Amino acid sequence: MNTQPQTTMTVEQALGQAHAHWNAGQADQAERLCQHVLALWPGQSDALHLMGLMAHAYGNLDLAIDHLRRACQAPRVPAVYLSNLGEMLRQRGLLAEAEVAARRAVTMDNALVAGWNNLGIILQEAGKLEDSLTCLERVVALQPNYAEAHNNLGNTLKRMGRLDQARQRYEYALNLAPAYAEAQSNLANLLNDLGRPDEALAAARKAIDLNPRLSDAYINAAAVELGRNRNEDALRWIDALLSYAPLHAGALTVRATALRHLERLEEALADARRAVAQQADNGEAQNVLGEVLQALGQHDEALAAFDKASKTLGFAPEKALINRGVLLMERGDKAEAKAAFEQVVAQFPRSASAWFNMSDLHRFQAGDPAVTKMEALLYGPDPVQSQTDRTALNFALGKAWMDIGDADRAFGYLNEGNRQKRATFAYDAAATGRWMADIAAAFPADALKKAKSSLAGSDQAVFVLGMPRSGTTLIEQILASHPQVAAAGELSAFNNLVNQLGPYPQIAGHLTPEITGGLGQRYLDFIRPLAGGRRKVVDKMPSNFLFAGLINLALPDARIIHVRRDAVDTCLSCYTKLFTREQLFTYDLAELGQFYRAYERLMDHWRAVLPADRFIEVRYEDVVDDQEGQSRRLIEAIGLNWDSAVLDFHKTQRTIRTASLNQVRQPIFRSSMGRWKPFAAQLTPLLTALGIDPNAPDAPMDVPAAVPAKKPTAKKAAPKAEKAPEPVVETPAPEASAPKAKAAPKKAKAEAPVAEPVAAPAEDAAKPSRSRRKPAAS
Repeated sequence: MNTQPQTTMTVEQALGQAHAHWNAGQADQAERLCQHVLALWPGQSDALHLMGLMAHAYGNLDLAIDHLRRACQAPRVPAVYLSNLGEMLRQRGLLAEAEVAARRAVTMDNALVAGWNNLGIILQEAGKLEDSLTCLERVVALQPNYAEAHNNLGNTLKRMGRLDQARQRYEYALNLAPAYAEAQSNLANLLNDLGRPDEALAAARKAIDLNPRLSDAYINAAAVELGRNRNEDALRWIDALLSYAPLHAGALTVRATALRHLERLEEALADARRAVAQQADNGEAQNVLGEVLQALGQHDEALAAFDKASKTLGFAPEKALINRGVLLMERGDKAEAKAAFEQVVAQFPRSASAWFNMSDLHRFQAGDPAVTKMEALLYGPDPVQSQTDRTALNFALGKAWMDIGDADRAFGYLNEGNRQKRATFAYDAAATGRWMADIAAAFPADALKKAKSSLAGSDQAVFVLGMPRSGTTLIEQILASHPQVAAAGELSAFNNLVNQLGPYPQIAGHLTPEITGGLGQRYLDFIRPLAGGRRKVVDKMPSNFLFAGLINLALPDARIIHVRRDAVDTCLSCYTKLFTREQLFTYDLAELGQFYRAYERLMDHWRAVLPADRFIEVRYEDVVDDQEGQSRRLIEAIGLNWDSAVLDFHKTQRTIRTASLNQVRQPIFRSSMGRWKPFAAQLTPLLTALGIDPNAPDAPMDVPAAVPAKKPTAKKAAPKAEKAPEPVVETPAPEASAPKAKAAPKKAKAEAPVAEPVAAPAEDAAKPSRSRRKPAAS
């Protein structure tokens, strides 16, 4: 067939044939005809427009934009060409130029539905949400059955925090088009924000069934799993996406977040850098890169990444500024951190995450305007609707009213925040108690002799463990003030290595000195690079109390320091904290008491079977009463000579990523001892579970019987071991996206806005998709 343009063909005929070839999938012939037209008439807008559509379809966005820009220079350019140019510029991230083009389009043709739709999306991404809302409401008024417009309107409403209205729009779009995968994916995103993870995951799965190549649906499924701390499951969703889109920046960003949670930091860094290399102006990618660098202790680089993210569009700037504040807080720059959070709430007054983080640095007083502002976000005329945000604000207000001294108001907010958090997961307190009893049964005294390794060098490891909020961070800070001690923070390493051996504690029956020696060696290989040339490395993962017996088998010369604190003070402190990683037992007072009793029974067992020179106990209250004496005892117990620097622990400069990061940078005060007593009336379910009578003349500080003074007792939290009944994961660190903080994810979620690049015949219109749209010829 002869596809060369006929020399006698008019421009109109050539263009007509070019469109026919393009619609028939014959791009080469269409392009030759367009080139023929441009040779006869340089700058002919119709030919340039079609050339732009073809370049866009084949993934050459820059060339497509160049063609469209030239096409739109014509004096009587059709409005749809300007609309298409605006959409392509949006895809390229050139939002200011995109807005100009899109506004020109709707000015020329006030009834151009696709033009108003595209302008609404551009304004949405630029953060001009009220203007976006106006545009998209106009679209649905002009074309009520336009499913894509309802979806886009839902996206804008979601960004405005109007989650109920957003849900109505997504569901309306699905009523109009039940096979609309993008709306289904966006609904998944929304349901996750509303604290309904099971429904969210089901919606994401349905979106993937409808369109197996819809990248946002995989990202939203992964976000659900990240929110539930199921990082391996999140990786499976992302790896499925990367199998067909290996350089997808959003997927690489979410993968980096999951890997960071798993402490696979070098892998996380590689993925975060790949994401930024793909899209340097992607604010979420820059935020995640900063978070990984922060976890690696590379603070200057992390701050630089947050700074770049703060200059992008969308939600990234808010998250970047919060991340910056959290990093400063972890580094000990309290005044700078507080100023950073105050800047966020000034710029983003509805940022629950900023209020949440700031509340930990702020001492509230009666009449504090911050309290009024937070309460308005919960119960004012335009309240926040995200379940995560509402939970965070309840915890922040609980802390505020405790500062002020109003116990009833404080616990009104704390009870609601804990109830909301507790509703997001399944937890079986009785099963967890049985599991801890099984651990004790699996490690009797004779088993701790038969399977013990003879590993040399294990005295480098020091484990500080106990219940969350029992004083473990204080003890770590005291030890870390010694020049021969490196503080590694809360490491999941031992838990992860145990899981590789099989279900715990069932593996106990199969242990041999060779197996335990291999476990110990792998752990030492992990911590050795963290030592920085120092003799001791402190692993302060509280939930390692579950593994105390196995630690002694694998690392026979390691010191295990068990930190104890008054039972009710410990539990109250847990109940008032919204942990960034799951401590599933802490969000119900009765369950908290039941967990504490099970924990005490397990610690009684370890105390009975472990060597006294390897299992050292310290009582928080004893440290408060005799800081120097207890510090000398601990330094001697880990095999080091005394150094008076440990007495000035609050001056030690290091990064702390736990919920106690602010307290341990102050000298020891007695104010936290007996803290629970003014709140006894509010703690009845906890006191009942602990078996404590608040009216007894001298209520015991600890639940079990007293132990000899040389060996006090501690309390601890449980990690999530393989096949275990979901007890706990790790003690948290403050993070950026309100609880979730930092991660997340502020939740690594993607929305799938849908643009209709051209007003085209239905058969030519592309399927809507966030990452790629195929414009059609007009």
